[in-house]
Amino acid sequence: MQFDITQWDYSVLKQNKEWLLTLVWLLGVTIVRRYWKYVLRNNQKIDHDKKRQRLNTLDNAFNLLMVIGVIFVWSAELQNIAISIAAFMVALVVATKEFISCIVGAFYKASTRPFDVGDWVKIGSFEGEVTDSDWLSTTLFEVDLKGKTYTYTGRTTVVPNSLLLTSTVQNLNYMRRYVEHTFAIARQGDEVNLYEIREQILERIKEYSEHFRDVAIRYNSLIEKRLDIKISGPEPKVRITTTPEGHNVFTVSLFCPTREAVDIEQKVTQDFMRFWFEQRAKQEKGADHG
Repeated sequence: MQFDITQWDYSVLKQNKEWLLTLVWLLGVTIVRRYWKYVLRNNQKIDHDKKRQRLNTLDNAFNLLMVIGVIFVWSAELQNIAISIAAFMVALVVATKEFISCIVGAFYKASTRPFDVGDWVKIGSFEGEVTDSDWLSTTLFEVDLKGKTYTYTGRTTVVPNSLLLTSTVQNLNYMRRYVEHTFAIARQGDEVNLYEIREQILERIKEYSEHFRDVAIRYNSLIEKRLDIKISGPEPKVRITTTPEGHNVFTVSLFCPTREAVDIEQKVTQDFMRFWFEQRAKQEKGADHG
């Protein structure tokens, strides 16, 4: 049996050419995107953070290309319904105000570049590491900065880009390596003089900081040059204050590697407790002899 191609009916294809072109375009863009992502993932010369940034940029670029292609294919039909859409513009703007704000926020982010994928940031009341960013939202891996453990909490926060227009954005990326760690130890007011412990604690902090001291000095200087401001550090500081309730507060500040901050805090707290009880024991012994 022979088929005569000239007798085929192409009317169905002509009537649905926009759908056919849209399907071909989406399929083609998807294949090309997957190929380039495969090439990028298998490029061993690019470090992990830079690779994540480029993959995110690649996804956003191909998504935009996909949308532009679909609009181009359907441009004739869009022109035909433009007059009808005009009657609904006011209602549409009100209904999609948040969506539009997210798009505007994305353009603001692209123009000012306040952060990149992999940076530690604070957007409004949300803190964490940027793991993904697109036209509508920014995804954060939550980092415990308020609790000062500087570890991942396991929670993920999706922040709408509209928040970039209404909230303060802080880039905390320098804290990924070194941080100005401050913690306080409070004791009830009694006969122990905390100033007698102060120098002992400072010596212990310097002992714990000796192995990273040179790097801390260089990193502190680098941050000051980059931000063009004077920041605290790298020398440790101890401040002694009192509260209205009559408690003595021993506050320690030190510039140290972020991963070692909690460990050093625990060591210093242990030393403080030992010195404090030794001082109290000496004073009680002296009072008994008196």
